[in-house]
This record gives sequence, C-alpha cells and structure tokens, in this order.
Amino acid sequence: MQKLWGGRFTKSTDSFTDHFHSSIGFDSRMYHEDITGSMAHAAMLGKQGIIPQEDADLIVKTLGEILDDIEAGKVTFDEKAEDIHMNMETILISRIGDVGKKLHTGRSRNDQVALDTRMYTKKEITEIKSLVKNLLAELNTLAEAHTETILPGYTHLQRAQPVTLAHHLLAYVEMFKRDY
Repeated sequence: MQKLWGGRFTKSTDSFTDHFHSSIGFDSRMYHEDITGSMAHAAMLGKQGIIPQEDADLIVKTLGEILDDIEAGKVTFDEKAEDIHMNMETILISRIGDVGKKLHTGRSRNDQVALDTRMYTKKEITEIKSLVKNLLAELNTLAEAHTETILPGYTHLQRAQPVTLAHHLLAYVEMFKRDY
C-alpha cells in the first residue's frame, strides 16, 4: 500500500515506524462519522454536477454497505492504512474501483478530519453529560446519607478542621456541575 506521505521514499518503512504513525487504533471509533460525512459529501458532489450523479449514488450506496459491514463485525481495519480516512478510502476503492477516488474531489483530508472530529465530539459530549448527571445524582444521594459522618478535612495536604462526608462529597458535586 502506497502511503500518502511516502512518495519520495524508495524503501518501505520499519514496522515500528508504521505502528508509530498509525492512528487507526484510536480513530477507528470515528468510522460512523467518517462514513456519514463522506456520504453527505458524495451526495453534494452529485447534486452540484461536480461528479456524475450515478457515481455519487454508487459511492453513497457502497459507503452505506461498508457501514453495515463494520457494524456487523465484517471489517478489519488495516494499520498500514494508518487512519480511519485511508481505511475507508481503501475499502471503498477495493469495492468500486476508480469511482471511489472521486470522493475526495473538493475536500481536503484536513476538512475530513475536522468534520469527523467535530461530529464525534458532539456525539460523545451528549453521552458524557448523561454520565455526569448520573454521577451527580449518586453523589447527592451519598451526601444525604452521610450528613453526620465526620472525617478530617485537609488543606495544603495537612489535616485541618473536621468536616462531614456530605460536605466533602458536595465539593465534588460543585466541581462536576462546573464541568457539566
């Protein structure tokens, strides 16, 4: 597989270097955003007449099939393809040939990375907010149960005045509320 950045090299890179440069272990979790963003881009290319509509339709259809295959556990990502974007492009081209290469018309890899990251972050923030709300509810429940439980408070890593466990837990409630 020809690396995007490997055009000037005559020898292949060491496997350690390939592993170091690969982000697929991390960004494989953005497959859904990468595919749906690419589907929208391909649809736009066809609608605007930038590529033939039948090519855009084939790209969108095939990306949908790839998405289904990933979710069914039928796709293994290749570390040699380095990232989710190159993995998707490689799979797409292997299925529909040169038509798949038209997907990147009018879109840089940086555009793709920015979109995927933004979409993924928005989705994850919703999940994280839900988890933080659950944590806040638990901490409040524990605090209500421990209004009489005394423990040493600390300041500058040294014991200070006695506080209740409820007081201590509610300090975390305030911190997590700020984060929320």
